[in-house]
Amino acid sequence: MTSNHNNSTSKLDYSLIFILLLLCLASCISIYSAQASGQYKENFVLKQIVWYAVGGGIIAGVMTFDSDQLKKITWYLYGFGIFLLGLLIIAPPSIAPVINGAKNWFKVPGIGSLQPSEFVKVFIILALAWVIENHHHKHLVKTMQSDFWLLMKLGIVTMFPLMLIIKQDLGTSLVFLSIMLGMIFISGISWKLLLPIFSVGTVLISTIFYFVLVKPDLLEKYLGVRQYQFSRIYSWLDPYNFQSSAGYQLTQSLLAIGSGQTSGKGYGNRDVYLPESHTDFIFSIVGEEFGFVGASVLISLFFLLIYHITKVGMETKNNFYTYICVGVISMITFHVFQNIGMTIGVLPITGIPLPFISYGGSSLMGNMMGLGLIFSIRYHYKKYMFSTTS
Repeated sequence: MTSNHNNSTSKLDYSLIFILLLLCLASCISIYSAQASGQYKENFVLKQIVWYAVGGGIIAGVMTFDSDQLKKITWYLYGFGIFLLGLLIIAPPSIAPVINGAKNWFKVPGIGSLQPSEFVKVFIILALAWVIENHHHKHLVKTMQSDFWLLMKLGIVTMFPLMLIIKQDLGTSLVFLSIMLGMIFISGISWKLLLPIFSVGTVLISTIFYFVLVKPDLLEKYLGVRQYQFSRIYSWLDPYNFQSSAGYQLTQSLLAIGSGQTSGKGYGNRDVYLPESHTDFIFSIVGEEFGFVGASVLISLFFLLIYHITKVGMETKNNFYTYICVGVISMITFHVFQNIGMTIGVLPITGIPLPFISYGGSSLMGNMMGLGLIFSIRYHYKKYMFSTTS
């Protein structure tokens, strides 16, 4: 007989709620300062608070699903995500306008722009977690052949959405790949299989990078790639040579963060103009106004979030839940490293927002949906942890 003594409120993950509230506060403080000297006159802080409220509703909704229910809806969500990405390509400009040369958003009356790829990231996490657990359930004895088959399945599941967005949004494509790689590492596939594959991949990427820098004309001749498409790489490696064009954003970001020094110039005391600073370059605002100390506090908050999700993944006895945690960690970690890396010139600019901090409804709701899965794990895991069986 099983008895359950805890009520619904005791199943809530209060530590994660506290971390989320701190991220919300940091976001609002940063966006308020950014919009004060930005090129737009909209109240982005108020909109961000609304998106956080909507995200809270999404978390509450996702939290009601246990692992069995999540498994049942996984492929419906995955199929719906593929449908949205495909529809985005064929939709007329009145429904899916081309913004900054990319067709990534649906225009929704009364809401604004909605980017489906942000939600598909979470659908991919569920699908890959389902594939890994189902594979291990069917193949109790591990062999190189079964490992190779698992690797192929993970690659195929990731490939479909990837092919639909890679031409439009390279940054989001990299997020999909990072989620897949993170889940491959935790899937139990033998390193004897992974090592040669990753070695070949590394050599291939290095070769392409070499041709981009040294022989771009060959890529243009044989692959049809235009040299202007490499402007982000060139402006990343030598931003001051492209200061009046592709390197402007990066040089301004470096100037802003560098001028913040140790403790910053103080809240609202910014001298460096940075376009779109409320979105992708929000970290530059933090660096200039709060300096190294403020930036370190924000980064520590992300490490705290990732540590907490890691702890949840290690505590649960449900493998499906563990794989989901790894997927969410991979998604958030890549976003944080890529966004901060591009603002300080360590990585190329890809247009990836800083999760939970940058302004943006689709990005925030996608990340909140991912955290909703973590809340669900804690909610349903504690239900059994406090139970007694006799």
